[in-house]
Amino acid sequence: MSSANSASFDAIVVGSGITGGWVAKELCERGHEVLVIERGRHLDHPSQEYTDGQAPWELEYRGLVPDYLAENDRYEMFRRKRHIYRNEHRQFFVDDAEYPYSYPKDRPFMWTRGYQLGGRSITWARQCYRWSQQDFDANRKDGHGVPWPIGYDDLAQWYDRVEGFAGVSGNSDGLDSVPDGNFIKPWAMSCAEEFVAANLRKTRPDRPMIIGRCANLTEPTEAATAVGRGVCQARARCSSGCAYGAYFSSLSATLPAARKTGNLSVETDQIVQSLIYDETSGKVSGVRTIGAKDKRQQTFTGKMVFLNAGSLNSVHILLNSRSERYPNGLANSSDKLGRYIMDHFGGAGASGDVPGFDDRYAFGRRPVGIYVPNYRHEQKEDADFLRGFGFQGSAQQRTSDRPKENAKGVGNALWQGGRQGANWRMTLFMYGEMLPYAENRATLHASKTDQFGIPLLHIDCEGRQNEKKMRSQGSKDAVDILTAGGCENIREIAPDPDAFIMLGERTHEMGGACMGEDPKASVVNGWCQSHDIPNLFISDGAVMSSCGTQNPSLTYMALSARAAHYAADLLQEGAI
Repeated sequence: MSSANSASFDAIVVGSGITGGWVAKELCERGHEVLVIERGRHLDHPSQEYTDGQAPWELEYRGLVPDYLAENDRYEMFRRKRHIYRNEHRQFFVDDAEYPYSYPKDRPFMWTRGYQLGGRSITWARQCYRWSQQDFDANRKDGHGVPWPIGYDDLAQWYDRVEGFAGVSGNSDGLDSVPDGNFIKPWAMSCAEEFVAANLRKTRPDRPMIIGRCANLTEPTEAATAVGRGVCQARARCSSGCAYGAYFSSLSATLPAARKTGNLSVETDQIVQSLIYDETSGKVSGVRTIGAKDKRQQTFTGKMVFLNAGSLNSVHILLNSRSERYPNGLANSSDKLGRYIMDHFGGAGASGDVPGFDDRYAFGRRPVGIYVPNYRHEQKEDADFLRGFGFQGSAQQRTSDRPKENAKGVGNALWQGGRQGANWRMTLFMYGEMLPYAENRATLHASKTDQFGIPLLHIDCEGRQNEKKMRSQGSKDAVDILTAGGCENIREIAPDPDAFIMLGERTHEMGGACMGEDPKASVVNGWCQSHDIPNLFISDGAVMSSCGTQNPSLTYMALSARAAHYAADLLQEGAI
């Protein structure tokens, strides 16, 4: 909207994804005028770019990605993530050739981005697990990273709020490692998954298997209905966009809620180059942007700024917002800006046949699998590493519509014969918690810039010996779980113990503006407020001081809702 740069807002929110949408919603509902700035293009919901309504044969290239993109080094990191590398939703991911970044040649980092209104909330995996107090205690307990200034009790009511609005399905499982929440009815396990889970309850109760908790609506809720969201149809087309709005995204939920207040303005195709810092007042007064299409420079002003551009993008903006007082990046008196970059890592697991269900079939495509929460919070005798890991996976029926050799009949009789005797196979994939290392950091490239003249972000991050030891144990544990669960023909997924751990594959990058009590050792306080600049807030994954093992988005959202209400209180008090 062209008039936005002539107005001053109560708050400017940079980024429209999972966290930016929550900040906008909460501030707008508190009566504040909010401007959301998104560097990507405008999208409506539902969008013409969604492909969830197309049959496989209607998709361009049948959903596969044409070879010419690979031949021209396009979408390099996206191509490495083969499980999501599909032409039907390539439009929601960034081409590295157009938006480059930097990393050491021997330590590549998979940075997957989504530049459009709604950000990566359109393509996220929707897994929602609360952190436990043990997760918040980890840094203080073992001395790695910056101790968290908050705990589970500080976030509990905000988890409730976020789950209630988003619509998170799940069981009340009574597990300390993943506390129960404000759930709608869960998805059901398959017969094979329930068989393994039941066996584990008898043989390895210390390693429980539960149905995953996810933000796909299993039933209508008042909050979802109010913004026009419908119930999930179990089509598993989520990454293609959902015309029903059945899975939670900022495009289908929080931004519409914010818009209903009349207090929301949105600017798309505006790349935030830097924040405007006033040396006299010690506050930020707005942002400088560059038009993504026309490269026209603009400024937008506000009483406070929330950075929610995504962990690494928020860090990038701060690093590039240098001033006389902060020559190494805005709000960086601690020299911790850009440090402690983390991600979950995998590379370990196992698969095995589930006996006894060859005559059972699955219908529909459930949008969530099973989950084995971290059971290694405490040091075990078999562990030569710190922290722990969890497992995600599912039991899939290995059906084939091809008729068996020498099968008789035609038509339906032949087809049914080809389906008989199909077995189920369960696969587990490890999600490991890496330690926060100050040496894992993001900086500005010394000489290379992008097409807008902004220095490239240089990411130097790797898993170290602790993570390699954990990965080796993870494959052994996966075999143990499947064995105890009654599986047969088990195959261990075990890489070379010394193989390089590439980070970014899980798309859970976090850290870079860590939260802590001590301004000399952290970037933000327990309210996601900059220690150095009182009207600057960062509430995306950048503030994470450790990474736990759970998918992080639910915690990001709870932190953002909490920070937004704290900031609104400060505004009303005239404190910022």
